[in-house]
Amino acid sequence: MLVEIVPSALDGERVDRIVAFILDVSRSVAAGLVESGTVLVDGVVETSGKIRLAEGQEVSVDPSQIPGETFPEADDTVEVSVLHADDHIIVIDKQAGLVVHPGAGNDAGTLVNGLLAVFPEIADVGEAHRPGIVHRLDAGSTGLLVVARTPQAYEGLVPQFADHSATRMYRALVWGHPTALHGVIDAPIGRSRRDPLKMAVVADGRESRTEYQVIQRYSEPVDCSLLECSLETGRTHQIRVHLSSIGHPLIGDPWYGQRRPTLGMERPFLHAAQLEFDHPGSGERVSFSSDLADDLHSMLSGLQPLVDDLPGG
Repeated sequence: MLVEIVPSALDGERVDRIVAFILDVSRSVAAGLVESGTVLVDGVVETSGKIRLAEGQEVSVDPSQIPGETFPEADDTVEVSVLHADDHIIVIDKQAGLVVHPGAGNDAGTLVNGLLAVFPEIADVGEAHRPGIVHRLDAGSTGLLVVARTPQAYEGLVPQFADHSATRMYRALVWGHPTALHGVIDAPIGRSRRDPLKMAVVADGRESRTEYQVIQRYSEPVDCSLLECSLETGRTHQIRVHLSSIGHPLIGDPWYGQRRPTLGMERPFLHAAQLEFDHPGSGERVSFSSDLADDLHSMLSGLQPLVDDLPGG
């Protein structure tokens, strides 16, 4: 039996939603567990998923009652843009809107489903529900992602992303002009207390560090800046949360954009432009780069740059 105390971030939430968070399952699966009588609240069986709980209450649930796990299937209708492939790795240039692997609310149509159609051997690599995956990009983000093609490659890549010896550089367009042209945002990230579906800078969050460099400022039609961002840690939505926390949210970000106009963007302006790591086969350091996606390039082409405020400008 798994026992959890309702945290402040989930205060006032429904039982089925809390169970979904605890077990990382879909809302429908969580609701089924509650209705079947397998969930206890403060030691008493609760069969109504609509009941709302308060911070500090105890929720107990038996994970063994989760319906049998289904594994992702190959889907050749999912577009997979392969930048590089060899016997050990696959480097993907991911398009916008593509979820990386199946999860709650996304059972099919993911990058993993497309990969399995082209590279069926990855089915036995890494975790069964997200084979070959060693790191992720948000669905709305574009750019570079490396996938392990063999168990040996998986074992060689995972530690590099855990200790951050694998490096990633992103390009981000943000509102306004940061005061400092170069900086490091060092602020812990955890679940938002206002909305547990979102992340936020919180005192008891996990250590998180993002380095940024302003590479171009723009004045028309709005004041905004193009940044290069590097992750020293890899938290969920880290760049989006950190930049929003210093008053410079990503243009087009529907979650962390502080209700600012999207300027015609249908997603956050965030692109994984460079990826570098030690090749798990040869041991050599390898580097890959990706040009901005068409919609991002089009966005920049419509901006008027400032030419006199950056070194060398």
